[in-house]
Amino acid sequence: MDSPTVLRRRLGSELRRLRERSGLQAKDAANALGFSPAKVSRIESGSITLKEVDVRALLKLYGVADESDLRQFVSLARQSTQRGWWHDYGNTLPEWFQTYVGLEGDASLIRTYEPELVPGLLQTRDYARAILEVSPPAHPENDPERRLKEIERRLDLRMQRQEVFQRTDPPVIQAVLSEAVLRRPVGGAEVMRAQVRNLVTVSRRPDITIQVLPSGAGAHPSMSMPFSILSFSDVPGDIVYIEALTSSLYIEKESDIRRHELVFERLINSAMTPEESVSWMEELAVEGYGNGG
Repeated sequence: MDSPTVLRRRLGSELRRLRERSGLQAKDAANALGFSPAKVSRIESGSITLKEVDVRALLKLYGVADESDLRQFVSLARQSTQRGWWHDYGNTLPEWFQTYVGLEGDASLIRTYEPELVPGLLQTRDYARAILEVSPPAHPENDPERRLKEIERRLDLRMQRQEVFQRTDPPVIQAVLSEAVLRRPVGGAEVMRAQVRNLVTVSRRPDITIQVLPSGAGAHPSMSMPFSILSFSDVPGDIVYIEALTSSLYIEKESDIRRHELVFERLINSAMTPEESVSWMEELAVEGYGNGG
């Protein structure tokens, strides 16, 4: 079943198509219904939930009168207001990241570049724990017991996100990782060995490709800037996701998405091939972390 996030995007995409078919500009629709232009934009991008009364008003404006069509749109709007499974982690999951979890769960293709850490979908539990232990707490109170519970909850969420690979149609993952990501002994030598071995294992799946960008590649167009490009099989338009410490950016402008795609293509061409990357990681897991850390 599609997530509420993707259902909102699908509904917004359909409403945009109907508006354009009717010959109306977004500002015309906004003026006719007493909306702000920004609200129409958020509706069509799927970033806000829609009330049934607003759906019916938009459809009437766009000339949709067939009752069966109206029922389908209203049903879609209702489904898009349901809570996703990740909302159970609301106390430890910032709202801006909840949107990403919903999109990630319904993406058919995820292209990601990481210069600092292994992507969440590919992390082992021990590696993820080491990352979360040094991450800023969701609650500033200096309560060690609450902090431990928060870390465990966030770990559970991260592992549950990986259940996307158990789907009958799991997403295709194309990951480019900086060499520094794999040389940094997060959690110590043994944790890192297990993490790298896990990357070797999952890279044998037909839907996961991992390429290592060697330090010797020199300068490249995405220095220190991680990003992900998410594509969907049944919703038009890709999304570029960029995460900061306390917020995130979702880019949907076609020209900006294309620029990120070009950067990703250059990263792929500069990285080791998938086969070379697997061999390199296998050697690193055996020899790369010394005895202590």
